Amino acid sequence: MLFVGFVALAGKSQNNSVGKSDPDAKKILDDVSKKMKSYKAIQATFTLRIEDSKGNPQGSKKGTAYMKGDKYRVSITGQEIYCDGKNIWTYDKSANEVTIAKFDPTVNNSPQKIFTSSYDKDYLYKLNGEQKMGTKTVQEIELTPVDKTKNIFKVYVYVDKAAKSLYSSKMLDKSGNKYIYTINSLNGTAPISDATFVFDKAKYPGCEVVDLNN
Repeated sequence: MLFVGFVALAGKSQNNSVGKSDPDAKKILDDVSKKMKSYKAIQATFTLRIEDSKGNPQGSKKGTAYMKGDKYRVSITGQEIYCDGKNIWTYDKSANEVTIAKFDPTVNNSPQKIFTSSYDKDYLYKLNGEQKMGTKTVQEIELTPVDKTKNIFKVYVYVDKAAKSLYSSKMLDKSGNKYIYTINSLNGTAPISDATFVFDKAKYPGCEVVDLNN
């Protein structure tokens, strides 16, 4: 799912054995990580904009994400993704179909990577400086994946300097497309029940189930 484009924005520090990263960028990412990890549950709204290689708009979608521990739920135009820490349900609204797969924490492509990805392990990063985005002063951090086989070859992270929180991210793929995510709101004390993270088929009459676990 495209929402994982918010990868490697905050997480556990590790020794980077594949190259050197900017210590100033690391300090900023560590501060964001510390703040995000202090939240017991998170509800966030975001906007995804897509541009082609020439910078032409290709569409915009709004979404909501809920996170608590290993559990998450993402709702974005046309799609809903649920994970209760054991299974992942991906619901396609246009097809009225849900696909069920096992959750694998070792290859976790979840929204938690916004807040808990091991950026030191997977990326080299550097601080590019500061700029204005609306009324905010943001710090731009450029991340380059260590694994050169990945389709995404560059990620730019924009951190709200005053709040020490993630504001926006821009991903570039090898075809030149850009995926730009902006966090519109974030509540770190949201009262979220565990039922939020389980797909309830009864709410989707006629839904076809594709169970990959069988």
